[in-house]
Amino acid sequence: MACILLAMVGWCLLLVVCWPLALLVAVLAPLVWLASIPFRLVGMVVHAAFALLRALLLLPARLLGSGR
Repeated sequence: MACILLAMVGWCLLLVVCWPLALLVAVLAPLVWLASIPFRLVGMVVHAAFALLRALLLLPARLLGSGR
């Protein structure tokens, strides 16, 4: 929540100082968000693959009941 408020205050300051740049930021922000979606999906897939690998490697220890 604080991050959104900080971004909004920063954008308002930018609007006061240099309004064409603030308008450019307002137009390009959704496009940047759309362009970042494939990278987020790749990150989720890589995270899931490493979680699966970790689960497979630790399965024998979990079956033998080591630790807990």
